Amino acid sequence: MRSTKKSLQRKLVRTLAVCALTIGSASAHADQFGVQFAGGVADHDVKKADLGFVWDPGLSWWEIGGFHFTVVGEAHAAYWDIRESNASHPNIWEFGLTPVFRFIKSSGWIRPYIEGGVGVRLLSHVRETEDRTFSSSFQFADMIGVGAQFGGRQQYQAGLRFQHLSNAGLEHPNPGINFSEVYLQYNF
Repeated sequence: MRSTKKSLQRKLVRTLAVCALTIGSASAHADQFGVQFAGGVADHDVKKADLGFVWDPGLSWWEIGGFHFTVVGEAHAAYWDIRESNASHPNIWEFGLTPVFRFIKSSGWIRPYIEGGVGVRLLSHVRETEDRTFSSSFQFADMIGVGAQFGGRQQYQAGLRFQHLSNAGLEHPNPGINFSEVYLQYNF
């Protein structure tokens, strides 16, 4: 059973690597890139600083009452600062990819949106404290949020997200962690 899970994880990581390379080569022709800075907090006195790189391929579908659906790709590198006195690894790094689906206003100087996505993450360490351990470095990251895109060229974004990381029960223990984050983004 354990080898089946490891095999599944290896296949998933390889598939994600191929997808990332495909997206990377396609992104050379995209017109919208962005850089995102986020800060967040979680249970157990965990603070998070996140740097994201965003690719907006300019997709748009299902125009509904002045709003439409779109998708952007995000790559993240984040740093967790665990402030508990019994922290085993007070500094954990998180790396990952997430497709983010948005329902956004189609026009105007300020364009509010709601968003959601499910991506993957790899953690540098699995043990936060002696009594709180993730069973694997591989984690899923699902999030929902609200925000707004604004500016003369729609070059700015600001938002609030709720993010949950866990391994979806692939291995145990699976404590998961929940972050509340605020982010700012600049689109080139």
